[in-house]
Amino acid sequence: MTIHETSLRNGSDLQDRFREVMAGVATPVSVVTTLSDGRPHGTTVSAFTSLSMAPPMVLVSLDRGSDLLTLVRRSGRFGLNVLGTHQTALALAFAKKGTDKFAGVIWNDEDGLPRLPDALGWLSCDVTDLVDGGDHVVVLGAVHAAETSAGRPLTYHARVFGTHAALEQV
Repeated sequence: MTIHETSLRNGSDLQDRFREVMAGVATPVSVVTTLSDGRPHGTTVSAFTSLSMAPPMVLVSLDRGSDLLTLVRRSGRFGLNVLGTHQTALALAFAKKGTDKFAGVIWNDEDGLPRLPDALGWLSCDVTDLVDGGDHVVVLGAVHAAETSAGRPLTYHARVFGTHAALEQV
């Protein structure tokens, strides 16, 4: 039986169980950004990771119906702002639907992309490929600029924001 057949057979029960498993996975919280007609656009994502070190590449997953995906397709570029624990309000603001997400938000134009100045990490990326994945599209990006600053990362786990804490070494 294929995964698709299993999914159809189990319907929403499988989706519910899958959702519960994924809630148990701690993920980094970031805001993906792009410019369109001189205006900044962005959305909160928890599905992003490094892909390659040589050359430096990342992947982000964007909802197939998101406005940002349309703009990233058009521009061929995106910024990735890795959020810190002090940026929970930003994560929530950029997770909402709508086009006014930057209202009242301080940002800089960095390499032609919107950068959130207090983010722990910044990546400037060119889209190298778009891969269909169910109700999302995986955007592969070649990194052209990277900066980091000190602080604790904002993570999402068990449907709440938190951060990483190192375990005592034995």
